[in-house]
Amino acid sequence: MTLVAATYTVALRYTRTVGAELYFSTTAVCITEVIKLFLSVGILARESGSLARLITSLKENVFGSPKELLKLSVPSLVYAVQNNMAFVALSNLDAAVYQVTYQLKIPCTALCTVLMLNRTLSKLQWFSVFMLCGGVILVQWKPAQATKVQVEQNPWLGFGAITIAVLCSGFAGVYFEKVLKSSDTSLWVRNIQMYLSGIVVTLVGVYMSDGAQVLEKGFFYGYTCFVWLVIFLASVGGLYTSVVVKYTDNIMKGFSAAAAIVLSTVASVVLFGLQITVTFTLGAILVCVSIYFYGLPRQDTTKIQPSETKSSKERLVAV
Repeated sequence: MTLVAATYTVALRYTRTVGAELYFSTTAVCITEVIKLFLSVGILARESGSLARLITSLKENVFGSPKELLKLSVPSLVYAVQNNMAFVALSNLDAAVYQVTYQLKIPCTALCTVLMLNRTLSKLQWFSVFMLCGGVILVQWKPAQATKVQVEQNPWLGFGAITIAVLCSGFAGVYFEKVLKSSDTSLWVRNIQMYLSGIVVTLVGVYMSDGAQVLEKGFFYGYTCFVWLVIFLASVGGLYTSVVVKYTDNIMKGFSAAAAIVLSTVASVVLFGLQITVTFTLGAILVCVSIYFYGLPRQDTTKIQPSETKSSKERLVAV
């Protein structure tokens, strides 16, 4: 997951700063949803074991459950906004700066986890969250500059886009986790429900944002092999994230992704001529230390249910 996140960030940054014909980011987000839908259908088909069972499952859980589709349209909409904001942010910020700043999704996810899933975090976990915020502030205090990037950039626009993406990531991730862990419905059925809604939402986004230009220049205008690499990584990363949400939790997913900071920084130095500053270095170190501190507690946060009841504790004492 760390490698995919780092490669995706650097590749996306490269496609937004290199090349004369800039592609439409909204179309890339839409194609990503289509690919994830087909991959999820393929995995569900393998899980079902036969074509008949696959068709039955789709009829009962997807096309025959409009309420469930409506329920999953909420994270679809929020994820669509988040993915589009990632393109805006990486058009205006270096990949390493983006990677560090984007870890603000962890405090946001932690807050949503407490409010929506009724979980509690230890004092050390809260301390690590605030330490991470401090690290991000240091990174943004005097952002590292890329000397090899010649396109016009607006760092404030990039930071604003990250802020929106962070809020979307925290809410949508916890919402989807709650849906997954509150029923026995297959993960891939849930993915299909969400990606069907996602395709509709992203198509509306294409029409509203770039409709006239897409009609004039074409849906795939400006696409290169690197753009397709970004779309592929986004698709794989989206499916992998679903698996992580199902079997771990969103906060741990966020902290594991933070390890991609080091890889993104090295790649940015090589590809974009990133000049590392003292504040960036200190901020990145704080983020990495916060990852270590968060990993110290050995609590099971993979279930929505509250902690043990008094009777269960008494049984443990008796044993």
